[in-house]
Amino acid sequence: MSALLTFAASAPAQIHIDRANPPQSTIEVRADQPVGALSRRIFGSFLEPIGNSINGGLSAEILQNPSLEDGLWSASKVLAMVRDQPSLAEASDLGLPLPWEPFNLQQGRRYQPHWGTALNSWRSLEIMGLPGESVGIKQTVYLPVQRTLRYKGSLYARHLSGGSEIAVSINRLNSPVPLTSVSIDATAPEWKKYDFVLSLPSGSLRRLEPADFAITVHSDERVEIDEISLQPEDAIDGLDPDEVSMAKAMHVSILRFGGNFTSAYNWRDGIGPRDKRMSILNAPWGIPEYNTFGTDEFLQFCRLIGAEPQIALNLGTGTPAEAAAWVRYIKDHYPGKVVWELGNELYGKWQTGYPSLQELPQRTTAFSEAVRKVDPDAELIATGQTPWDNFRLFNSAELSTPAGTFHYLSTHFIRNTNAVLLPNPSPDFRAISAFALPVALGRTLEQMQAHINEFPNFANKTHLALTEWLFTSRGPAPRSDNDLAPSFMNMGGAVVAAGIFNMLMRHSEIVPIANMTGIMEFAGIWKKRSQVFGTPAYYAFRMYSTADIDHLVKIDTNTGSYSVHNGTVGVPEIPNVPYLDVVAALNANGSQLTLFCINRSLTEAIDTKIQLHGFDATSLAHAEVLKAQSIYEMNDEIDPQHILPVPATLTVHSSQTSFDFPPASVTVVTFQRQS
Repeated sequence: MSALLTFAASAPAQIHIDRANPPQSTIEVRADQPVGALSRRIFGSFLEPIGNSINGGLSAEILQNPSLEDGLWSASKVLAMVRDQPSLAEASDLGLPLPWEPFNLQQGRRYQPHWGTALNSWRSLEIMGLPGESVGIKQTVYLPVQRTLRYKGSLYARHLSGGSEIAVSINRLNSPVPLTSVSIDATAPEWKKYDFVLSLPSGSLRRLEPADFAITVHSDERVEIDEISLQPEDAIDGLDPDEVSMAKAMHVSILRFGGNFTSAYNWRDGIGPRDKRMSILNAPWGIPEYNTFGTDEFLQFCRLIGAEPQIALNLGTGTPAEAAAWVRYIKDHYPGKVVWELGNELYGKWQTGYPSLQELPQRTTAFSEAVRKVDPDAELIATGQTPWDNFRLFNSAELSTPAGTFHYLSTHFIRNTNAVLLPNPSPDFRAISAFALPVALGRTLEQMQAHINEFPNFANKTHLALTEWLFTSRGPAPRSDNDLAPSFMNMGGAVVAAGIFNMLMRHSEIVPIANMTGIMEFAGIWKKRSQVFGTPAYYAFRMYSTADIDHLVKIDTNTGSYSVHNGTVGVPEIPNVPYLDVVAALNANGSQLTLFCINRSLTEAIDTKIQLHGFDATSLAHAEVLKAQSIYEMNDEIDPQHILPVPATLTVHSSQTSFDFPPASVTVVTFQRQS
């Protein structure tokens, strides 16, 4: 008996097998029967200043709080920081801003915060030297020594009295002896910028080893400092070169700059000279916003990776005039096309200044008109409700606006894969329920498009934009085996992500824009302890986005299916989920055929016969396979390439071949047409 049937018999209340995996599954590809064009914009991603996605991530800046401000973290974030690093509490008692510490705690109060005389933002810091001793501040840092040993930096200083020498160094953690150091003669009584370069000796620090960055004086100097910077010498326009390289390899078609921060974001805070931009609290996430990654930096990042910009406008605290000014600024500074999104999740009370349902249509219309006055050809996305959350009520308000107000209605897909209705679920049940979510999402998106088509002003002209899609669990480190579930970090998450791409390819005519959360962190690229790595879902994204495809062709499959009962909260019933999910596509000139295949079975490889019709293939086909021993395995900073796609070769005879798809895997197979 099939292992799939055995699983069903052991848990009859959980999974119903509609059709067992046959002895050999079949895929019939009818390459001469096109079934729909593909939108490349479904391979979009998402960027927001949350966690370390920008600051501490995409940004090459190594230091936290370089402007020496206070009030940049929420109380809960401060509690977490002090819990993880108790010495910060003593540093704060001495008047130092988080996460800076005294170079020598035993020296006591040799620091004085200043307000009103700062070069940047509101606060600067005076350091008061002691003859014969090293007095100063330090911060624990991780340096990408696996890539470079040279670091460029700068600081602003204002001489107050005494000597004028300032030392900048990188020390071994908690050691007064520098690994490398430079001296600055800061004699100017007014604010002046001082640049420096620090070169580490080869082998002085190991990858992932922490160090101290320190600024010290050694005599009777009294000096005021502000706006410090430390970056790898190989930074690209202030961006991490490893993250830029990995992002470029994704072939992201369109990149969204938006999120919960949007509803309180003033774009003017993020333009102009970087060392003059204000450091403020990112209130939605309780973390610092240094504003050094703003409009120009986002547009430059899009240029570097070849992505079309998509920007969410502030419909919370912002005004139509402010939005129009932002559009004008970008038109004057960026020659390419930009897609504009009218707000973010305006249905949510977590959005600053969210509108009531009665206010929504007028606000959407006013912003649309303001943007169109500047850019008559602007492509606009209005905020829509999420699937399964009574989308008809909210979307009807948006659809009551005049014809032409927007081109797309957004929706977001965010589900917790830990949360299921079944009492005491097994990890396998949570996994197989999560694997089914893309199937349910596709069916609901069809209902949402049908609802749009009920409104004459928008029927068959306006479509959906899935501007955030994410599946999460309680975190990448489960508290116990019973807490295990597919997450954006592990191999199980790659299976879910691939399922969403298969669904989007089938539905790209009604969902032509989609943004995976996110290009940095979540399902994308991470940086921990200065080591950059991609999640398994990142590699699944690349397998899809780099394929040479133009339109879908018809397929018939015989691969077995299952139904979920009492599954993921909000989506508990999902019938007829195929174990082997397959999409087939041709490139523009018909010379290449690509199959995108997902095996949702947790336990069985699916041995499958593949027959091609209308496509005379060469004798060898090539495949990439993404898999792991367990769906809970992941990449991390210790083993950044633990899970990668592996190549495989298929022998083709008379346009027929076979492949044994591994359990819980993602496979992309490419056939070439005989010339």
